[in-house]
Amino acid sequence: MPHDPGAGPEPVDIAVGARIRVRRQALGMSQSDLSGGLNLTFQQIQKYERGTNRVSASMLVKIAAILETSVAALVGEDGADSVDPTVLAQFATKGAAALVKALAEIEDEKVRAALVLVAQVVAAGYKRK
Repeated sequence: MPHDPGAGPEPVDIAVGARIRVRRQALGMSQSDLSGGLNLTFQQIQKYERGTNRVSASMLVKIAAILETSVAALVGEDGADSVDPTVLAQFATKGAAALVKALAEIEDEKVRAALVLVAQVVAAGYKRK
């Protein structure tokens, strides 16, 4: 089924942007660091990472070089990415990586479960509004 242009960014653009964000964060690189290497504004990097703006092939090659990865990895064609694009996009949400990292550092399983429950309750509260 074709994507409805009025429905927002294409799922593939969101997934590519999410992979860029995850890789950038894994390297400890800021959006400003990445944008500086590309002669772009950090706002443009934000748009790429959200999938709002499509990344051209030439820009994807430049981004991959700066992020020390392959274009195939950024488009999910390297065989290493078996994550559902929806999950990948959720993980790329600002703060998600930090939350997952902090959660993984908590050794007490009951404390981790309690924090997950708190997050679920807060999220459910926002859905009702």
